[in-house]
Amino acid sequence: MLNPSDARGWHISGVVRVLGGHLETAIEHFERASRLSPRDRDRLGGALTMLGQAYFYGRRFDAALETLIAATQEHPMSPQPYRILAACYAHMGRLDDARETIQRLKRTSPAVLPTIIATRNAEHRELMRSGIMMAMGER
Repeated sequence: MLNPSDARGWHISGVVRVLGGHLETAIEHFERASRLSPRDRDRLGGALTMLGQAYFYGRRFDAALETLIAATQEHPMSPQPYRILAACYAHMGRLDDARETIQRLKRTSPAVLPTIIATRNAEHRELMRSGIMMAMGER
């Protein structure tokens, strides 16, 4: 409210909204941050990953897929977009793509399933956990 043109403020607000489970508001805030500063996605700290995570938790898997693929291209050594992407593929029934994504994830991090999935919403945590487990070939 103090500076409505601050892209970083809108981005941080989006992150807080994702973690709190307010997905539509988060998506709006990420989109606004991107409009305000379209060339600053790197400076905004994984903007595509967080937007993809919001779409994923909202079960908007097609939008999540497109966004997360772009996130992995933008930050190929960051493990988080691969985790969400693998879970997304798994929930879409694309298990071959999910397994391939897990292999790519393993090249960036030994932790395939993080010990903490940062969200207050138990349903969102389970969506992520179950997707990664399916991607790894487990139930």
